Amino acid sequence: SGILTFGVKGGLAAGGRFQDALKLITRLVNIGDCKSLACHPASTTHRQLNPEEMKKAGVSEDMIRLSIGIEHVEDLIADLDQALKAA
Repeated sequence: SGILTFGVKGGLAAGGRFQDALKLITRLVNIGDCKSLACHPASTTHRQLNPEEMKKAGVSEDMIRLSIGIEHVEDLIADLDQALKAA
């Protein structure tokens, strides 16, 4: 699967809202599955780090990582669109 990383406007809170709003894309911290997965590292895998440590790790509060699976592209776009609007 392909990996896509981007930030959402609004920082930590917006990243959490984006991830919570996903309906088709699954919230998981692992990657490389046949289903699409999303991770908000600042509130999951890197939540124990302070801001300086997160910066050194290359993680920002608004960062979202997507692992794209085999779902229909139009369904993925629709899910991302509604989640971005909710963020």
